[in-house]
Amino acid sequence: MYKEYKQLNLSQTGKDVLDFWKKHNIFEKSISSRPADNPYTFYEGPPSANGLPGIHHVMARAIKDIFCRYKTLKGYQVKRKGGWDTHGLPIELAVEKALGITKDDIGKKISVKDYNDACRKEVMRYTDIWNDLTEKMGYWVDLEDPYITYKNEYIESLWWILKEFYNKGLLYKGYTVQPYSPKSGTGLSSHELNQPGTYKMVRDTSIVAQFKVKRDKDSAFLFEGVDTDVFILAWTTTPWTLPSNCALAVGEKIDYVKISTLNPYTYIPVCVVLAKDLVAKYFKAESENASFENYKEGDKVIPWAIKGTTKGADLVGLHYEQLMPYVTNEDLEKNAFRVIPADFVTTEDGTGIVHTASVFGADDFRACKENNVPSVMVLDEAGKEVPLVNKQGRFVDEVTDFAGLYVKDEYYTKEEREVPGFKGTDVLISIKLKTENKAFDVKKYEHSYPHSWRTDEPILYYPLDSWFIKTTAVKDKLVELNKTINWKPESTGTGRFGNWLENLVDWNLSRSRYWGTPLPIWREENGPEEKCIGSIEELKAGLELAIKSGSLSQKGQEKDQFILESLNSADFDLHRPYIDEVVFVSSAGKPMYREPDLIDVWFDSGAMPYAQWHFPFENKEQFANAYPADFIAEGVDQTRGWFFTLHAIAVMLSVTSDEVKKVNEQVGNKGVAFKNVVSNGLVLDKNGNKMSKRLGNAADPFEIIEKYSADTARWYMISNAAPWDNLKFNEDGLDEVRRKFFGTLYNTYTFFVMYANIDKFKYSEAEIAIEKRPEIDQWIISLLNTLGKDVDAFYADFEPTKAARAIQDFVDAHLSNWYVRLSRRRFWRSDDSDDKLSAYQTLYTCLVTIAKLMSPIAPFFADRLFLDLNKVTHQEKVESVHLALYPEYNAKLVNTELEERMQMAQDISSLVLSLRKKVGINVRQPLSKILLPILDKNFEHQVDQVKDLILSETNIKNIE
Repeated sequence: MYKEYKQLNLSQTGKDVLDFWKKHNIFEKSISSRPADNPYTFYEGPPSANGLPGIHHVMARAIKDIFCRYKTLKGYQVKRKGGWDTHGLPIELAVEKALGITKDDIGKKISVKDYNDACRKEVMRYTDIWNDLTEKMGYWVDLEDPYITYKNEYIESLWWILKEFYNKGLLYKGYTVQPYSPKSGTGLSSHELNQPGTYKMVRDTSIVAQFKVKRDKDSAFLFEGVDTDVFILAWTTTPWTLPSNCALAVGEKIDYVKISTLNPYTYIPVCVVLAKDLVAKYFKAESENASFENYKEGDKVIPWAIKGTTKGADLVGLHYEQLMPYVTNEDLEKNAFRVIPADFVTTEDGTGIVHTASVFGADDFRACKENNVPSVMVLDEAGKEVPLVNKQGRFVDEVTDFAGLYVKDEYYTKEEREVPGFKGTDVLISIKLKTENKAFDVKKYEHSYPHSWRTDEPILYYPLDSWFIKTTAVKDKLVELNKTINWKPESTGTGRFGNWLENLVDWNLSRSRYWGTPLPIWREENGPEEKCIGSIEELKAGLELAIKSGSLSQKGQEKDQFILESLNSADFDLHRPYIDEVVFVSSAGKPMYREPDLIDVWFDSGAMPYAQWHFPFENKEQFANAYPADFIAEGVDQTRGWFFTLHAIAVMLSVTSDEVKKVNEQVGNKGVAFKNVVSNGLVLDKNGNKMSKRLGNAADPFEIIEKYSADTARWYMISNAAPWDNLKFNEDGLDEVRRKFFGTLYNTYTFFVMYANIDKFKYSEAEIAIEKRPEIDQWIISLLNTLGKDVDAFYADFEPTKAARAIQDFVDAHLSNWYVRLSRRRFWRSDDSDDKLSAYQTLYTCLVTIAKLMSPIAPFFADRLFLDLNKVTHQEKVESVHLALYPEYNAKLVNTELEERMQMAQDISSLVLSLRKKVGINVRQPLSKILLPILDKNFEHQVDQVKDLILSETNIKNIE
């Protein structure tokens, strides 16, 4: 007997099928039942388990699951190893918040050991909840043996990769201006700064400052024809950088003018220099050549007159007085505060002259370095030169008027900003410069400014000692190999990702943090020697040499000996603070200490193809069988995150590593980490807004699955919009999918089993040949084969939305609304005719095939449908639909002419019924005839063959 149900309960179906999978190890069998020599590799982008999963994770994981299940149906062995991303800022910031500390408290209020212990606990905080969602939504991934990025084995593989880069000169240290987050206390890489949403529109105080030209023989030409001081005008949206100004940059070919006028705040006569093309931005046409004598203080019309024109090249080398002389010295007075040429100067904005503070801008830093302009710096307690703004984002004591003030308003607390009379630092600087006749124009300016992707606060550009991976050395290969990757959508690969590669800069690897993979480089104290460690064995060898050298103190030798013994017993943690205690000895007998940086957490995840197997130290065969990935999928925000780091590391290893080269040759890989990638869009609320718990518009994935089922959620999300399009999540849509698709399929099954149980149909009778079946059976079988072929092509092309819609259309428009409705009487008959048997066999075949086609998207319901049918007929010797093979296309069963004319019957019937409805004539009322325009003889012939069907459906007596 086929199982009958009182009603459709998809949520309970999900629970029952999940229990069945667990009891019978169906996931494990879906792998073991497929040949190992036919692998299909999927890489799991590791989530961080210190945050709760959202509905968008259901969408992202459904996309991953669909293609893994599909490939299993196609006979591939699809291993999918789970993973956890356990390092980085999200964990550290959560711990700091929980402990009520900041980064500066680490090592003072709390030891590095205790802090990192807290991070280790935090990383797996919500693991059980993530695993629960993974099971309930039907996402099959190996959680029994996941890769975990904080494990020693994982870190060792990362060290090996870095050593490969180092040996080829692709890992270097540089002092440059980098994006920096004061709250996080660390630099950021360019790909982190290009995460979605990092650039935000802000309204900042902007200022056009007046820089007073020093009068000497070089500047004499500027003073010709004027009897006032001459000022160069430079515009900035970051007034807090003005105390650090060290140069003014001009375009050598740009035309500049000097204009006599009055300062609009002090009304003092001045002569100002700016780009000719930007004069109209600051001076009104009607005021030109107005009378200076008749001007009264406060008049709206401020007179001005052009006194001369010059090229930017003529301004180069001129000296000016330091704008805000808090810090100066002989070197600065001699070599700074002068005009320099720069290729980034334009006349699109500002004054055509760029205020340059070398330590707070990458372009500024480069231009000043090229022109030998020293930076405005002070000495810290250790005698090291540091900027006028410290790493907390506050002015140092030497900037006396603003000492201790944050340079960005957002660094203050909300309460501090709301204190009556609060003024931001930029405003205070502007007020000071106005009163000193050093400001020409002050106003609010709206512009895009980068923010930290983790703290959501504005970043600073800050000078840092950092280690870099020289990605630019392989830029051409990165670009070329990207063209071999199948991107879905293609525009992401050619556009967003392709453009990113074309404008590539070296990868800033350094992070000044505590919980993460330590940078494995030791440097000689006050000497040139350095050592990069690529394995634990190399670490041991370095320790043994240091101990034997005799150069260490007794205490130092004992410490290294203890660490060596811990390593030999596999009882050593490679994290800080333990790794910081390792001291090597240089060839000159001097101690070598580890560089204190950690590495970018994105390197952790980008190295997972190798580190998940602890390659090359073990599992070489497993790695070779799983490299590169056939398929990966993550959100569009990973385009410049995980997708980039995977690609960059793979391409660089294809150049630097003999081990990886060997595998690439073996598997025919030119150097990519993945062949196919789906970049899925965002899941928004029904109004198109970003979901947020704070806004109360976030959908709880557990509640959705409990109420509607995982199958409904998956089918709704996949059928509603292509994976790479943003989805407006609406519960009304879930209910509609449940009723219209699953409800229709359930009703079709219910209809079948009701009569099959009465007639005891078990598919034990001989198969009725297709040519002996009624035409309507031949039609639905033909259409079913066509559907299977189309859906196969859609899945193969990573187009699940097209697959879902095709299945949905078949079930609703063809199987239920046409085939079953027109075949009802055949099931009602009391005889055991071949016609009735054909109807049973045909409908059964349709239901079982649909179960297989839909199983990648709706795995629970598909298995329930398959099992309920197959346990009676035993047509297939498999325990689950997910152990079955994809239905083979049989061209002999396809009759395109029959499909066309049956579609014609459906279309004409639908059109006639629509006309009846439009004019209010009920279908029960017979009509004498309908008129059809004859398009051609073939059309007339096809209509004639389905004429009786159309007349019956529409209650019409004749067709003319």
